[in-house]
Amino acid sequence: MIFDDRRCELGEGALWHPQREQMFWFDILNQKLLSQDRDGPREWRFPEIVSAAGWVTDDVLLIAGERDLFLFDLESEEVETLCLLEQDKPQNRPNDGRADPQGGFWIGTMGKKAEAGAGGIHRYYRGEIRKIFSGITIPNSISFPPGGRFAHFSDTVTGKVMRVALDADGWPKGMPETFLDLTAEGLNPDGAVVDSTGVLWLAQWGAGRVASYAPDGQFLRAISFDAPHTSCPAFAGPQLTALICTTAQEGMDAAARQSHPHAGKTFVAEGVAKGQSEHQVII
Repeated sequence: MIFDDRRCELGEGALWHPQREQMFWFDILNQKLLSQDRDGPREWRFPEIVSAAGWVTDDVLLIAGERDLFLFDLESEEVETLCLLEQDKPQNRPNDGRADPQGGFWIGTMGKKAEAGAGGIHRYYRGEIRKIFSGITIPNSISFPPGGRFAHFSDTVTGKVMRVALDADGWPKGMPETFLDLTAEGLNPDGAVVDSTGVLWLAQWGAGRVASYAPDGQFLRAISFDAPHTSCPAFAGPQLTALICTTAQEGMDAAARQSHPHAGKTFVAEGVAKGQSEHQVII
């Protein structure tokens, strides 16, 4: 079912704001933040690439841009830099990101042309930003099981979703381990979200689906959407039982776009599972 029929070139960063009961997502390549609420569709255009957000207050989002993490007031549209991001790498842009249970915010970066190993994953936490993983080509799947003891992430080109243990403040400890290896199936891990029972819901670029995996990595089922490039899922709605998924047209030629007229739209599957409430970013 189509949730929003605006076609994104590269939909990403799906976020349900639990206090506003409002859905947000990004069209990365068109430098837009989009939204859908009771009053209908809204969108904001930025002078740079924006890709992911976390909620700070009722009216303020933390947004990841090319040059910084910044605070954006949805009502006044005022912008305030929170911290700089990869100022030494103007060829990079942000990609997947999500708030963690401890109130931090993880953001992946990558080369604008997906140059091998050009990106990394950073974490903002209570005034400090730190690069926690480097040498990543396309960072994705940033997500957190209930309890705050682990995080998932992926480098899409490897076909693997990793899991890393976290300390009490949410910083990684020890080395990441492989949680899912999808290389034999030829599947490309993209954005991900974890539901209230610890099941990982993983968008798989090129496969037109969001697949679910138990906490032990066992495949459970997949929800298909009418667009090949599924990119980022989120749980939404007052009961957090609606699975929203962004999609993309990036990389599709004219013939492919014609044969997939819903590519780039944002979809919803109702009653799939119960999600976790998105965590608040603590500034």
